[in-house]
Amino acid sequence: MQDCYLPTGNEFVSLPTLDQTTASIESFTVLHMGCKGMLAFWGGECEPLIRPFVRAEEGELLCDLKWKRECDWIPRFESEKDGVCTEGIFLAPIGQKAFAIRLAITNHSGKEREISCGFSGAWGKVTHSVNEDKTVTGQRKIYRSGWNDGPVFDLSIGMPVMAFAPMAALPVKWELEQGEEIRYKGTHDCRLKSGESVVFDIFWGVGFEEVSAATAAKELVRQSFDAVYEETLCWLRKRRKTVGIPEVDSLLNRNLFFNFFYATGMTMDTEEVVMVTSRSPRYYVSAAYWDRDSLLWSFPSILKADPQYAKELLDYVFTRQIKQIGIHSRYIDGTVLEPGFELDELCAPLMALSRYVSTAGEVSILQESHIERGVKKILSILKTKRSEALHLYETFLQPTDDMRVYPYGTYDNVLTWRCLRDVEKLYQNLWPTETLKWLEEEASTLFRAICTHCIKEYQGKKIFVWSVDEKGNWDVYDEPPGSLELLPFLGFCTREDPIWQNTVEILRSPDYAYSFAGKPFSDIGCPHAPQPWILSVANGLISGRKEASLDFLLRASMDNGIACESVDEMTGECTTGAAFATCAGFLAYCLMEGFNKGGVENDSI
Repeated sequence: MQDCYLPTGNEFVSLPTLDQTTASIESFTVLHMGCKGMLAFWGGECEPLIRPFVRAEEGELLCDLKWKRECDWIPRFESEKDGVCTEGIFLAPIGQKAFAIRLAITNHSGKEREISCGFSGAWGKVTHSVNEDKTVTGQRKIYRSGWNDGPVFDLSIGMPVMAFAPMAALPVKWELEQGEEIRYKGTHDCRLKSGESVVFDIFWGVGFEEVSAATAAKELVRQSFDAVYEETLCWLRKRRKTVGIPEVDSLLNRNLFFNFFYATGMTMDTEEVVMVTSRSPRYYVSAAYWDRDSLLWSFPSILKADPQYAKELLDYVFTRQIKQIGIHSRYIDGTVLEPGFELDELCAPLMALSRYVSTAGEVSILQESHIERGVKKILSILKTKRSEALHLYETFLQPTDDMRVYPYGTYDNVLTWRCLRDVEKLYQNLWPTETLKWLEEEASTLFRAICTHCIKEYQGKKIFVWSVDEKGNWDVYDEPPGSLELLPFLGFCTREDPIWQNTVEILRSPDYAYSFAGKPFSDIGCPHAPQPWILSVANGLISGRKEASLDFLLRASMDNGIACESVDEMTGECTTGAAFATCAGFLAYCLMEGFNKGGVENDSI
């Protein structure tokens, strides 16, 4: 049985491990520029970080929780026992360095009841995440503060690093225990007549140290839970998307918002917008930056939901991340994490820029100095990767980040062709004629080179092969993170093209090792994760396999309804890559594109 979590969060704080069985928060995370990654605050060995409780004379009243998501993002549960009904809401208010929990308790038992409600837990450790999780060594303390009429949980390493502090709108009795695991309990006692209710709201502020954490909570007490709840709902409703089918809309928006709040965020220490693979420590390479993941997968759905925010993300890419553009992976401050050149990652900012201009219509962005300088830098690097013999462009690592077999990948070169063509159109009236002519001619020459060198005869049919070299070697293969299925979507050919149809037929045949044809959950995998990939299912939504892909998605549990890397071909449950935020973004985008535009990439600039 898989762990079932209901992640939520806002720009500053993520709640990646909200346990739907117990309504416990096992951890929360924040991004930290100075630490070049993410800090996660965890509960103890046997106790979660935050566990709500509602008790009467007979004992614990929270059981058999029934959950739903308000606006596909805010977790809310209902529980009933012995005539006492409890509703709980977990809210990360928009724009706040805080999160809040509401317990609304109503006595329907027909008699007066003594009720105790509140929160208890243990603070066991803090981990630093950039791909790997490392425990932070330092002092963890709990103490009472005059700033919030309650405790402050404080992490320092000779100087403050981060603190968090709760504050409630009703009186709370706090019990605090300093030890290797810091333990606490906050209780509100009340007497409810039959038919009476109590609403207990608690706000958890997060900040650099005591004052900022405590006052972040105090600010929400002053504003009230109802006010920030309605503000957040309004924000979500404005960005929510629909394709007119309720169950599809739910899947779409759950993944849309997970991508929005887990693939991007604001750093707590410098308050900068950043992009990451995932703000959940459950993802196996969390809190780092990949050009491909962020710009080819995450960015398109954010652009559809919030073009203004998408512009901020482009600014981040073309400033913080542009120095080492195209290098395998990087820290959130733009420095190299894992070396190795990847052609798709070099092209990714150009694709994102083209999509932004097409969607937002903001042509002026093209002449902003950091944008234009970045585009020219990318083109300059691209020129160094061109084969004089084949007129194809090489990569060192494939779209899975695994080592190439042959240097010239078909998908990578189609992506490069698309970017060359788009840049020529974007700068049509802005750049010198000779530069535009080079872009036009280079795109045309590359198109012919792909058709000449990347199409081979296999099993009596012409197909697009995966990669080639200058000696005439080639291979039949595919990777969901950069699939040959996407060639029509990128505008290189049509879905009616017999060569492309032959290619897809080969890749999805039972004879292909990673097709999983005939299995209950059938889609393409690869050696990097040898099960069906959700990215491949998303590819199908925009490549003529909408019905089959949608059937797969509506049956597969994935990561409790959120995209993961791959699923079991028999059960549809997550096998690798839980909490894959950028994949969630691409899935949401492909659902929108597949239903609203027929799955063909917009060809206009």
